[in-house]
Amino acid sequence: MAKTRSFSALCAFFVLALTLAACGGGGGIPGNAVVKVGDSTIKKTTFEHWLKIAAISSQGQTGATTTPVQLPDPPDYKKCIANKAKTAPKPAKGQPEQTDAQFKTACKTEYEGYRDQVLQFLISSEWIAGEAADQGVKVTDKEVQKQFATTKKQSFPKEADFQKFLKSSGMTLNDLLFRVKLDTLSNKLRTKVTKGKDKVTAAQIQAYYNKNKSRFAQPERRDLRIVLTKTKANADRALSQLKAGVDFSKVAKALSIDQASKGQGGVLLAIAKGQQEKALDDAVFAAEKGVLTGPVKTNFGYYVFKVQKITKATQQTVKEATPTIKQLLASQNQQGALDKFVKDFRKKWKGKTECRSGFKTSDCKNGPKETATTAPAGAATTPAQTVTPDTSTAPAPTTTAP
Repeated sequence: MAKTRSFSALCAFFVLALTLAACGGGGGIPGNAVVKVGDSTIKKTTFEHWLKIAAISSQGQTGATTTPVQLPDPPDYKKCIANKAKTAPKPAKGQPEQTDAQFKTACKTEYEGYRDQVLQFLISSEWIAGEAADQGVKVTDKEVQKQFATTKKQSFPKEADFQKFLKSSGMTLNDLLFRVKLDTLSNKLRTKVTKGKDKVTAAQIQAYYNKNKSRFAQPERRDLRIVLTKTKANADRALSQLKAGVDFSKVAKALSIDQASKGQGGVLLAIAKGQQEKALDDAVFAAEKGVLTGPVKTNFGYYVFKVQKITKATQQTVKEATPTIKQLLASQNQQGALDKFVKDFRKKWKGKTECRSGFKTSDCKNGPKETATTAPAGAATTPAQTVTPDTSTAPAPTTTAP
């Protein structure tokens, strides 16, 4: 299954998750379709094909790779109920058996999870294809074949493994090419939307630097050698040995209780002010380089230490910080352009999307209102969605903009 997931992720495309109020209903959906997007339709046979793929993926991800796919059968779910009753584990002693009503509820939840994710995938596919056509963004068959060949080679060096994947996933070669085409269209749309939005002025860079100057500073840091003991007597003993010229590593190994440093010869590197307990912190940053200091009493015990190296505090100039700031602001500008596009994109295409009763989702203008847990308008993210998401527990799919 690792190769299956790998290929699925590589074939990912981008869809949307934004909050908009549902619009009014409408008709005009052909009898063989479940959704109409503008002049295009999503046929029931297409929906059922991808529904089966989603079920196979879900069962495969839970390890049931050899079990025939079981699809819930709405609206009465008779076969699903019978199957769950047959395969349900025996209840613990004293516990009641599950009822048909409980099995039906589980079947309904399972089906609606498959249905909603498949519909979101298919509707989003129509939106991406429609927007690409409106924007004059095209993908040739040659581009699709080239990208597919690269993906296939990376995921399946052996042809036999690829054929096994096709058989086990329920997908056809055309299904995979379809996904690759959508991914390529989505990437081209994203590139077009963000093109030229990475320009940053010198004034913007200076303003960001002035507001965030501390981000481009490094505090003074000190490298130490320490011995930490439980008692002052042992600390005095350590100090005496070190003054007598005994190697720091030997003293730390014999007397220190600080496990993190004793094995390293008592070395603590790049300590900045405020990182240690106050009594030790004050002593360390008041000490002169190369001078044995202590014992210093703390809540952890008694420290004897020597400052080995002092690295002075530094502050980057605006010129030195410019490359970092420029990259950050360019990314913010591009994301702002993308967020605006996503908001307009969803409003435009949701207004063109009508769904048949029983197939209504929040992507339909005549569908239910989106819940408060849906991502806010413009909040695009970029994780890849697998070809056949696990819908066994009916989670909301992770999606993003083109």
